[in-house]
Amino acid sequence: MNFEQNLAVEASREAGTCILNYYKADYEIRDKSYHNPVTTADHAANDKLKEILLGEYPDYGWLSEETVDSPDRLDKEYIWIVDPLDGTKEFIEGVPHFVVSIALVKNEQPIMGVLYNPVTEELFTAERGKGAFLNGDQIYCVSKVSVEEMVILNSRSETRRGLWQPYKDVFKELRPIGSVAYKLGLTAAGKADIFASLRPKNEWDICAGQIILTEAGGTLRNIGNFTPPVFNQKNTVQTPGLVGGNLALCQSFYESWQKNSMTI
Repeated sequence: MNFEQNLAVEASREAGTCILNYYKADYEIRDKSYHNPVTTADHAANDKLKEILLGEYPDYGWLSEETVDSPDRLDKEYIWIVDPLDGTKEFIEGVPHFVVSIALVKNEQPIMGVLYNPVTEELFTAERGKGAFLNGDQIYCVSKVSVEEMVILNSRSETRRGLWQPYKDVFKELRPIGSVAYKLGLTAAGKADIFASLRPKNEWDICAGQIILTEAGGTLRNIGNFTPPVFNQKNTVQTPGLVGGNLALCQSFYESWQKNSMTI
């Protein structure tokens, strides 16, 4: 690992400790927007990440779910894109499907990513051109499976809203799991065939997971036009949704989604 990744790993563990101090304990919850809660743990983890990452690299840009955005980041060569607690709803419910997500971006693409689940102690890491790892062991995406055999990691909230109902008989299994970033890490590790979301996501949700998935032999694509995302954009939202995993599997999902979405 280079120094920046070592620093990101250290920061993820320190933020994870902050999160565990509040896990299944008393803390403040408020809504940033409809169905978008934030807790004391989110803010504590964000403060710890800023202290460590910007403390070492004060000239780098910063984009975080829990920090007011600044247009200054758009002019930076390097930018940290972080989600201090991806999976806040699961954290609140006591479900261990949440991670600290840290990515370093250069020229609109992540060059390093770290995901850390402080409950399970799963640490996903990747550097561009050097492979992806889970707790030090190299990981790879699933490479061959038909649409009818696909196991898809999808959203708990999207499932509750009925968005996946039209697809329940198309794929072998829809496995709802919280945290977009965590689903990307698990897909990179071959724990499921693909990840898919039918709703828009922000850069901080997907950036670290994207490079981990890519270095595991996969890809992340927009389900609207099947292009890969770019990062450090003025508008940080990816619409209408995303699919990630082996390229051929993503292509199969994309075609199936297009066919089924036109009949809904």
